[in-house]
Amino acid sequence: MTSHVAPPGSAAAPVPARASSTAPGDAERAALLAFLADDESEAAVQAGLADMMAGAQIRRGNVRTATRSLVSEPTPRILLVDISGIDDPIHALNELAAVCTPDVRVLVVGERSEVSFYRELTRELGVAEYIFKPLTRGNVASLFGPLVIPSGAKPVQRGGQVIAVCGARGGVGATTIAVNLALQLEATKGHIALLDLHLRGGTAAMMLGARVSNGLRVALEEPDRADALFLDRMAVTIQGRLRLIAAEEPFEAQIDPSPEAVSQLLELLRQRFSQIVVDLPMPPSSWERQVLAEARHSIVVFGPDLAGIRDAEATRRMMTSMSSSSQPILVLNRASMPGGLKLPLIIEGLGRRPDVVIPDLPRHLPRAANLGQSAGAGSAPLRKALAPITQEIFGVRAEAGGRSSLLRWLLAR
Repeated sequence: MTSHVAPPGSAAAPVPARASSTAPGDAERAALLAFLADDESEAAVQAGLADMMAGAQIRRGNVRTATRSLVSEPTPRILLVDISGIDDPIHALNELAAVCTPDVRVLVVGERSEVSFYRELTRELGVAEYIFKPLTRGNVASLFGPLVIPSGAKPVQRGGQVIAVCGARGGVGATTIAVNLALQLEATKGHIALLDLHLRGGTAAMMLGARVSNGLRVALEEPDRADALFLDRMAVTIQGRLRLIAAEEPFEAQIDPSPEAVSQLLELLRQRFSQIVVDLPMPPSSWERQVLAEARHSIVVFGPDLAGIRDAEATRRMMTSMSSSSQPILVLNRASMPGGLKLPLIIEGLGRRPDVVIPDLPRHLPRAANLGQSAGAGSAPLRKALAPITQEIFGVRAEAGGRSSLLRWLLAR
């Protein structure tokens, strides 16, 4: 009879291979020990659990590596193992169970996506959670995060997900990124909203050649008037299923919405749209901070200069402190522009590589903005550069062979 990876305290839990008299004390146990088979998964786990990684260890390997290691090491409180490429993952997990103490909480990542396989792992073997690859910081944070620190888990939001895009400083191209990201997301045939919260001097509508009303200001200042019908009237159709919600208020206008009004607007949008891309001013006001608090993904755009590096790190810290979601995605825009810092110096200044690098496109982007056209539609380099963000949001990757996929479309010339 094979043993099972049973839930903590279950009668079906296997007897550990080590005698209980030699079991380690709690002080010797790692809070989290992970065995991951590839760089991409390791990066996603580090980013998704960044605020929960104190006392954690990540090693290269898989479930069999974990079994060999834990024969002679203390069992961690939480064990994350990779079953990718394992011919008989169920047997491998049972072997792992035999060398662990019964109170360990096991998290698993792998390549199989069948619902039946997920149920077998979580219901029959007692695995706490399973995620199939490719991992993203978002699904790691939302699915593994509450299991790593259950008491600090944030209730799961229903409906669409909010994606906050902001520039570390003015003029770095955050609105360009937000606009073209929304257009790429629309290509997935989802219902997409682009919300421009630059109420005075915003340029999203101008970039898209759209005319907007004062509906956004009304929704923020008089939330009692905002309902699904009002939202339909103020949202401007751009193309397909992409809608723009924006304002063009005069510079002298005094606008002071409440965080509750912003939260209500986001809730309306989540009920109608699958993704809501928010072009957010930086630094945010008290009511704009509500967007960061509710964002599933946050994106920081910065330029290739010293001020950009400094402000990108400051913005990243601020956004991390406001949100319990995954770590912000750092986007270097206009890489290799004349006079800008080279990538090695930027990496040295940040202490890490930017998550996304967008090349300098000095002729194409301004021309598209002036004509009210999509820059990405005619620029394969921009689509290719934005593809990792889309992959992070959807958790998809290019398919092998001739099958079509989202990323194959994004990278097509």
